[in-house]
Amino acid sequence: MSREITCFKAYDVRGRVPDELNEDIAYRIARAYALQIQPEKVVVGHDIRMSSESICQSLVGGLLDSGVDVFHIGLCGTEEIYFSTFHYRMDGGIVVTASHNPMDYNGMKFVREQSRPISGDTGLLEIKEKAEQGNFVNAARKGKQRSLDHSASYIEHLLQYIDIDKLKPLKIVVNAGNGGAGNVIDQLAEHLPFEFVKLNHNPDGSFPSGVPNPLLEENRPVTIETIKESGADLGVAWDGDFDRCFFFDENGDFVEGYYIVGLLADAFLKKLGKGTVIHDPRLTWNTVDIVEKLGGRAVCSKTGHAFIKERMRSEDAVYGGEMSAHHYFRDFAYCDSGMIPWLLVTELISRQGASLAELVRERMARFPASGEINRRIPDPAAVLDSVKAAYEKDALEIDFIDGLSMDLDRWRFNLRTSNTEPVVRLNVESRGDIALMKERTAEILELMGGEAV
Repeated sequence: MSREITCFKAYDVRGRVPDELNEDIAYRIARAYALQIQPEKVVVGHDIRMSSESICQSLVGGLLDSGVDVFHIGLCGTEEIYFSTFHYRMDGGIVVTASHNPMDYNGMKFVREQSRPISGDTGLLEIKEKAEQGNFVNAARKGKQRSLDHSASYIEHLLQYIDIDKLKPLKIVVNAGNGGAGNVIDQLAEHLPFEFVKLNHNPDGSFPSGVPNPLLEENRPVTIETIKESGADLGVAWDGDFDRCFFFDENGDFVEGYYIVGLLADAFLKKLGKGTVIHDPRLTWNTVDIVEKLGGRAVCSKTGHAFIKERMRSEDAVYGGEMSAHHYFRDFAYCDSGMIPWLLVTELISRQGASLAELVRERMARFPASGEINRRIPDPAAVLDSVKAAYEKDALEIDFIDGLSMDLDRWRFNLRTSNTEPVVRLNVESRGDIALMKERTAEILELMGGEAV
C-alpha cells in the first residue's frame, strides 16, 4: 500500500523525528535507493544526533536486504561520505544528518558513483515514489556489512591542498558546535604547526550550546570573545555535519562568505596559474574581478549544490564557491568541504604575511555588500515583478539565472525566492560606495514590504 513520505526535499531528506522520519521510513528509503541506483557497494555513516545511529542501522538493514554490500564508517561529517565514495570507488554513499536543523530533526544526503549528487531531477523523486509504494522483494543474496576505516586516507587527502612547510604557527579558535568537526581537527592537528583553542569541541548530540549553526548571530559571541581573549589570528566555526565553515578575523569580526569565495579563488589561481571558477549569482563582482585579474575564467551558475557541481563538471572548474559558505573542489570530486577552505586560508595568511582582516579589507571596501536579507512575503512573484519594473529602464543587464539579477552600473542586486517557503532573499553590492549600497538596499526593502525573517 502506498504511503506518503513527507521528509523528501529538493536535494535531500529532512524531517522531524519520529513523525516525518523514523526507523521504518529509513528502511523504506534504503530499499528504494537500492532499487533506483542499483548499487553493489555503498558507504554509510551518521552525524552526532541522538537519533542518527538507530536511523542509520535501519538504513543499513534496508540496503543489506536489497543485496547491497555496506561499508560503514560510523560517526562522520557529510564530506567524509563524499570522500569515501569517490576514494574507494563505491557505487554510492548515504549519510544520516540534519546538519544545522532543530534538535528534533534528522535527515539523509545521498550520492551515487564518483559522489555525484542525487537531487530532485536526478533520481530523488523516484526514490521517494518507490519508498512510498513499498514494493520490495528481498534479494537472493543478502548484502554483507563491513567497517571501513577511511580516516588516514581522508586526512592525507586534506593535507594535499596545502604546503605544510609554508605554514606559520598561527593560533586558531575552532568552534565545532559539538558537531563532528572536532574529531577531524584533532587528526589534522598533529600534522600542522597551529595552536588550536577549542570550543564546544566534543561531539554531543544533545547540543549543550545550541544547534550548531554559525549563520545565526546569537551563536557567534562565544567565538568572537574567545578570539579577543586569546589573541588568536583567526576563528573558524562549523555547522553540525561540517560541510560548511565560517570565518572570523583576528578582531573577532565575522567575514561574509562572499569574500571567502574571492580568497579561495585567489588561492587556487595563484597555485595553478589559470583555471575556471564557478560562483553563484547573488553577489558576483568581487569574485569576477579577482578571477579575471589572475587570468582565470569566472562562470555563473544557479545557486544550489546540485547545480554548482554539475556546472563544475561540465566546465572542469578547479573551484566553486557560494556566498552561503559552500565551497567545492575539483580534486574532491567537485564536492563541498568544510575542512579544505580553512586550510587554504591559513596557507594564504602564512604566505602573504597578512592577517585575515587585511586580506579581505580592501575587497570589502571595493565591493561592499548588504549580506543576504530575508523577507517573508505572501506573493513573491509579484514582488519580483514590481522590483524589476522599478529599475529595468536604468539596467545595463538583467538576467534570470537564479531569480532576478540587475546590473545598474555602480550597483547591482539579486532577488530570489526560496524553494521551500514564501521568503524572498535580497543581496545588494556596489562599486566602492557603501552609502549607495545601503541606500539602494533600503529602497528595495521598502518596495518589497513583508516581514523580516
